[in-house]
Order: sequence, then C-alpha cells, then structure tokens
Amino acid sequence: MRFHWPSFLLGYGAGIGSAALSTRLRPLALEMATTLYRAADGLAAQLVMKREDLQDLLAEARARARGVVGQPAIH
Repeated sequence: MRFHWPSFLLGYGAGIGSAALSTRLRPLALEMATTLYRAADGLAAQLVMKREDLQDLLAEARARARGVVGQPAIH
C-alpha cells in the first residue's frame, strides 16, 4: 500500500486543530448539553402531568361505568 502524503497531512492537521480548539469548544459543548438536559427534563415533567391527567380521566370513567359516582362510601 502506498503512503499518501495529502491524507497524512490532512489527518495530522485535523488532530492539531482538534487539540487547539478543544479548550475553546468545551464551554460551547457543555452549554449545548445543559440545554438539551433541561429540555428533556421539562418534556419528562410535562409527560408525567399528562399521564396523571389521563389516569384521573380513566378513573372517573371507571367510576361512572360502575355507578359509584355520587354515592356515599360504605365502611
């Protein structure tokens, strides 16, 4: 296999560029990850609330279907 100088130099340059920019790009990557986690947490909280609303609706429908609504509980 022949040694390809342009590919070697391109890879070497990419490595040097990555090392040089890593200190500058880290804060940006950290901020992006933080924003994504906040969005995911917000979405999860909304899904929990919607699921609870759905469970309440289904519990009320079950109670109506069984004729329990409006009757006093017997202990």
